[in-house]
Amino acid sequence: TKIPFRLNQNHALLTFEDEEVAQRLIKMGKHAVNLDSKTADVSVKPFTLEMGIKFELHVTISGKKINVSEIPELCIPEDWMKDKLELNFYKSKQGGGGEVEDVSYDKESRTAVITFLRPGAANSFGSCTKYPFFVNGRCYRLSVFPTTDVHLEKFQLYCGVSKKTILLKGIQDTEDDEESVQDMIEIHFQKPSNGGGEIENIKYISKGVTWVCFEE
Repeated sequence: TKIPFRLNQNHALLTFEDEEVAQRLIKMGKHAVNLDSKTADVSVKPFTLEMGIKFELHVTISGKKINVSEIPELCIPEDWMKDKLELNFYKSKQGGGGEVEDVSYDKESRTAVITFLRPGAANSFGSCTKYPFFVNGRCYRLSVFPTTDVHLEKFQLYCGVSKKTILLKGIQDTEDDEESVQDMIEIHFQKPSNGGGEIENIKYISKGVTWVCFEE
C-alpha cells in the first residue's frame, strides 16, 4: 500500500539505511548545514504520516441487469411503455438480451432498469452505449449501460511512523538550484562526524509543495 505525504517548501525528507542513525540525529535536534555561501541552522524532526484512510474498492458488473436512460416521452400509459421496453430488449437484433424477468420504469426521470431471466444476458450491452428503440413506427436511440454494484472492503484508518526517516525544517532560500542544495544536504548527513550515515533516499523541495509516497 502506498501512503502519500505532503512535503512543504524548504523542507527535506531523508531515509537512512540504519534506523539508529535517524534516531540519533533526531535527538541531536539542531544541525548547522553548510550551503556554499551560508550556513543553515536546520531542525530535525521525527517523521510521521498524517491520519488517513485506506480501503479496497470492489466493482461488480451485473450480468442480468442494464440501466436504460433517455427514454422518449410518449402519451401512453406507463404499463404500455414497460411492455414496449420488454419487447424491444427481448427481440434484440444486435445480440444479447432475451427473456425479460422485470422492467422497472420511472417516467419522470425517463429511465428504466431491465432485468433478464438468463445470467449473462446483459453482458453484450457493455459495448453498446446507444440502442435502437422502435415504437409507434419511429426509432429512438436509448442510452444503455451496465448495472454495477460498488462496495468498500478492508476500510481502516492509518497513522504511519518511519523510524528510518527524518524531516528537515528551516532550510533557507539560496541562489543555488534545488538539486545542488539537495546534494549539499546529503553530503552533510551522510558523514559520521555529523552523526549521519548511509542515506537510502532524499527529497528536498525549494518551492511550492510536492507529494512523496511511502510503501507500507
